[in-house]
Amino acid sequence: MCARIASFTLDGIDAVGVDVECEITTGLPGYSVVGLATTAVKEGAIRIKAALETVGLKMPLQRVVVNLAPADLRKPGSGLDLPIAAAVLVAHRNQPPEKEEDDPSDSSPGTASPPSSSHEPSRPCGANSVSPPPMGDELDDLLVLGELGLDGTVRPVHGVLAAAMLARQRGLRGILVPQACVAEALVVDDIEVYAISHLRELIDAIDGAKPFRKISRHHRTKRLLVTPSVDMAEVRGQRHARAALEVAVAGGHNVLLSGPPGTGKTMLARRVPTILPDLTRDEALETTKIYSSLGLATGLVTERPFRAPHHTVSSAGLLGGGSPPRPGEISLAHNGVLFLDEIAEFSRAAVEGLREPLEERFVNITRVTGSVRLPSSFLLIAAANPCPCGWHNSKARECTCSPVAISRYRARLSGPLLDRIDLQAFVPPVSLAELRDNEPGESSAAIRERVLAARERQGARLAKWKLHCNAQMTSTMLRLTCKLDGPAEAALARIVKASQTFTARSVDRLIRVARTIADLVGQDEIDAGALDEAAAYRDVDPVTDALPLLTKVPIRRRGKTMAQILAEDRAAHGDPEQALLDAMRADRPAPDDNARTTDDSRNHTDAHDPDDENLAALELHELEARIHQLTAPEPL
Repeated sequence: MCARIASFTLDGIDAVGVDVECEITTGLPGYSVVGLATTAVKEGAIRIKAALETVGLKMPLQRVVVNLAPADLRKPGSGLDLPIAAAVLVAHRNQPPEKEEDDPSDSSPGTASPPSSSHEPSRPCGANSVSPPPMGDELDDLLVLGELGLDGTVRPVHGVLAAAMLARQRGLRGILVPQACVAEALVVDDIEVYAISHLRELIDAIDGAKPFRKISRHHRTKRLLVTPSVDMAEVRGQRHARAALEVAVAGGHNVLLSGPPGTGKTMLARRVPTILPDLTRDEALETTKIYSSLGLATGLVTERPFRAPHHTVSSAGLLGGGSPPRPGEISLAHNGVLFLDEIAEFSRAAVEGLREPLEERFVNITRVTGSVRLPSSFLLIAAANPCPCGWHNSKARECTCSPVAISRYRARLSGPLLDRIDLQAFVPPVSLAELRDNEPGESSAAIRERVLAARERQGARLAKWKLHCNAQMTSTMLRLTCKLDGPAEAALARIVKASQTFTARSVDRLIRVARTIADLVGQDEIDAGALDEAAAYRDVDPVTDALPLLTKVPIRRRGKTMAQILAEDRAAHGDPEQALLDAMRADRPAPDDNARTTDDSRNHTDAHDPDDENLAALELHELEARIHQLTAPEPL
């Protein structure tokens, strides 16, 4: 007779149902597990055998075949130990008595028959009676999971929350979990939770001697509210950066903090959790499910995650990966904050891999064995220095980096990645007077009140899409909910024309930030002031706009080859390198072709500042590479 026990396995962070089937037949003693079981599952035979012997039982001296269905799904982990042991016990108990009595020496010619019970301290599974009654219903409609120790103890496993959700989805009566995982299973409503701590309890339940221990709901763990040990009031100065973080948290926008060392970038970022809104019930379940899949959950996660991986983290560690695929830091930061300190020091592959998660709010991990989709909706806070030594343009200490080193350092952050960061704030050094001021800054509680009020407005406006912050809006939702009047449209046109660096994506992000600013001040419509303030957080780009070298090429010249640009300047000035340096160093559009031939233009070119000689001394190949980068044709 075939015994069947319901269990599960993890596919990413989701639970997939597994039916553990066991059949015991006459023949040579053996134990086989089929159904794409991994090594950890196959090694469970040794753990199960040792655990049975500790309670006075033996593995049946017959042919034991265990099938894990569906057979085409890979089953990793050790959580199948307990359901396999249960299936073996049930299958052996429900065997007809004659199968054991027909051939007392039911073994191969070279195998000794089992000794009599009078000289044997242990007995085969289910051999406690000559004619065992049918199995009870203790395991009916239960999803069973757990790892067995050699002494018969049942150890905790990963993914209990996902398993409980699966049991409820399949309409099962309840779930049998290790005692250490009870708090995690109780998170899911509408199912019964049974606890087990030793294999002996399973045998007693199968024999009908004692039922499983049912856990009542009042045993659900309650977390005490912990007062944060840090507060925004501890931050001195940095009004611009504090305002940027308030807008970022209120709307769920990504933010980049740039500045010299020791100015408070990390201090500000680590106080962001004190102004975040509380997790909703659905968000808490999503977050707990991720942590449960890695064995990091001890109950319902009630605080928003704050993840700050070291800059040496690998791409798989940051984005997720491995075999089988496991969640990375961006998934562990789901519904919380991902803080990348010294983002320019992270590997380029890891940082550039953030592009899709920042847009889609999930990450797809594809391997030969399959693909998993992991949630990754997080608030990105990045911190960076303006140069390798950190003191460029700080007005506090002389920068020791060469122009080439600065350019190479800042090139580690690509334009497409920066385009996905809504707010970019420069964090300057704090004066000694501000640093020693005894007057505290605005507290986290006061800032959090404004954030909650803004989130409430956003939730009401986006309720029909089941969204809760402005950063989650698509372009279609943006057009429906963030219409601009005439003055606001004029302000947007002025901002885009003045910057000349906005893309279609960054324009949408600018409007989202402006919508959040309006929500913070309680405005129903986006006015020109909100757009100007939103643009101020993107106007000073500490990674690109503060370059001491050539930073911009006039928009009229974009799309031309370097040979064409040099030919035009040679015809007008005779000194193309110096002409380009003058035009771009002044950070203004180049004069028209007609104006270039005037005497005033020639005189302006010939009049050199003292710094012009230093700029002209740059290697020509560096200048050409820089111009080639800036004058490349824009994609259609």
